[in-house]
Amino acid sequence: MHSPTPTNTAAPTADSGADTGPLGRERAHLAASRAALTAMREDVEALDLRDVAGTWVSAQVLQKQIDERIKALADLSHTPLFFGRLDYLHAISEAASEGSGGERFYIGRRHVHDAGGDPMVIDWRAPVSQPFYRASRTEPMDVAKRRRFGYTGGELTAYEDENLSDPDEADTGSALLAAEIEKPRVGPMRDIVATIQPEQDEIVRADVTGTICVQGAPGTGKTAVGLHRVAYLLYAHRERLARTGTLVVGPNRSFLQYIEQVLPALGELDVAQATVQELVGHVEVRGTDSAGTARIKGDARMARVLRNAVRAGITLPTEPCTVVRGSRRWRVPAYELEEIVRELMNREIRYGAALEALPQRIAHAVLVKMEQGGEAPDDRVQDAVARNAAVKATVKACWPAVDPVKLVHRLLGDPEFLATAADGILDAGEQAALLWAKPPRSARTAPWSAADAVLIDEAADLVHRTPSLGHVVVDEAQDLSPMQYRAVGRRCTTGSATVLGDLAQGTTPWATGSWQEALHHLGKDGAHVEELTQGFRVPGEVIAYASRLLPAIAPGLAPATSVRDLPGSLVLRHVPDGLDTAVLDACRAALRHEGSVGLIAADARIPALAGALGAAGLPFLDPGTETTAEARLTLVPASLAKGLEYDHVVLDEPAAIVAGEPDHRTGLRRLYVSLTRAVSGLAVLHTQPLPAELA
Repeated sequence: MHSPTPTNTAAPTADSGADTGPLGRERAHLAASRAALTAMREDVEALDLRDVAGTWVSAQVLQKQIDERIKALADLSHTPLFFGRLDYLHAISEAASEGSGGERFYIGRRHVHDAGGDPMVIDWRAPVSQPFYRASRTEPMDVAKRRRFGYTGGELTAYEDENLSDPDEADTGSALLAAEIEKPRVGPMRDIVATIQPEQDEIVRADVTGTICVQGAPGTGKTAVGLHRVAYLLYAHRERLARTGTLVVGPNRSFLQYIEQVLPALGELDVAQATVQELVGHVEVRGTDSAGTARIKGDARMARVLRNAVRAGITLPTEPCTVVRGSRRWRVPAYELEEIVRELMNREIRYGAALEALPQRIAHAVLVKMEQGGEAPDDRVQDAVARNAAVKATVKACWPAVDPVKLVHRLLGDPEFLATAADGILDAGEQAALLWAKPPRSARTAPWSAADAVLIDEAADLVHRTPSLGHVVVDEAQDLSPMQYRAVGRRCTTGSATVLGDLAQGTTPWATGSWQEALHHLGKDGAHVEELTQGFRVPGEVIAYASRLLPAIAPGLAPATSVRDLPGSLVLRHVPDGLDTAVLDACRAALRHEGSVGLIAADARIPALAGALGAAGLPFLDPGTETTAEARLTLVPASLAKGLEYDHVVLDEPAAIVAGEPDHRTGLRRLYVSLTRAVSGLAVLHTQPLPAELA
């Protein structure tokens, strides 16, 4: 720490106890900005809709927009309103007077202006804010000085300057940046808006029309990057995405609870969040599949099987269709009906769309004959003919309606129907694996599995097109099956996607082998793949230890590096006897440190550890639950650890985690995930020998 000077301010300038000098002036600007934000909120709250809303409906719409604006203008007292400052060498805004020299902008989470409309804080997503993340001494981007601010709670306590245009200033690391990255992880996931790195910023600001895939090692911030990308796109393309919608897809509800506060902290409230299972929730899931059966149901070939099944009822007509109107009869011969049906079959339109078009096409053929007979029918006559009983009967015989749920129920319960639909696609053994051992009597009582729900979603899309959103973010994407990728992909057919994941953390039997394959199933061939390998969360000692597993679980991936060197952050303890007691002691030791603590164990070990924690009087939480001052310890089944992070992690019996999976490679991947959840310290306790791959 040192007193503020115009140059050489590589170390933070801290609070000296008096609000004088540069730090005092920055605090004054913070106070004025908060007051301006309050005034902006009060202005919106004071709006009177009685004179501008023409109807009750318009009044309700306007009131909803105002309520959302009020929420977006909330002043989060424990969150810095701005975290940086840019001093430009030259004026860049239109409002600046000619020859006025450089301009100064404070960079924060949202835009704040004073009573005259002049900006006091610039939204981090604005173009003028970009150099805060991208500028360097080799490419200063017309920035003379970049200032970072340090906070305790919501109070400004320090600042740090980089004089980017001064060639004599040493290029040193940012202490405030490091301190922000290393802050204890208490509560839900935080935004990283103050610490976005240049390579992350490139992903965040990528064009909305393009799909981007991020392969990110543990701790590289890929989830946060994806969420900030949503916030940026909503800022840059608000009208477009407000119309088409945005969606974040996560692996489970605990994960979504963990990340749900990030977007509201950035002022974005209208982003839907869902798991894949919630997206395809056409039926209640009550059953489970074996790993082998789930793998077949998740195979992309099932899309072809379902297409055949959906179209299996189409029958070429052999009888004419005769429509009686008044005293006249109009006959459409079978060969003409066949031409109509064949044309609809060859057009490859949705089954339901063809079903709606067929009666109109037949009615049109009738109208042509009526015109040839001297009549002058109009559109109303065509609609009436399309509803004629004879036309309806012909349509029902040629192109029967399909219920997706009943269709899949029949497919999984009728060996002959499945054999016909899967002919040349699945072999006899695969077909046998799909069939229910005891077919349920109805679709309502069927023991639907998670994979079955995805099949039903595919069938539903074959019948009626799934509406597309403007942008979809899918996290932990490496765990999706090809059919799940298709389910997500059809929800962004006319939009774009951000795909986030790590091939080394694929812990399902159907985990994707490459991002090119995954993007193909998503319907986004040719999307750009970006790899993040520099970690900001996991200590170097921990990530190096976990990376010993990479040759066995993801041979093509480069090991991650870490910007954080914390000697002693990894502790390995062999416990010959009394493992539960040793684990409790390790948890108590971790709780003596600041921040959150995660006890991660094989799913089968969770009941025993829960009992031991309860008997010892150690309160603990379930994954996704926000920590409190009274409860900072979370008991985490290894199957739910993905995407979560804790300041200190106690890892129980690695061999049990590996053994809890259906195959050795998946078990090692689950272990890799568990080893990389720690931000400050990892203690590995084991009685059984560690996996040989960690040697």
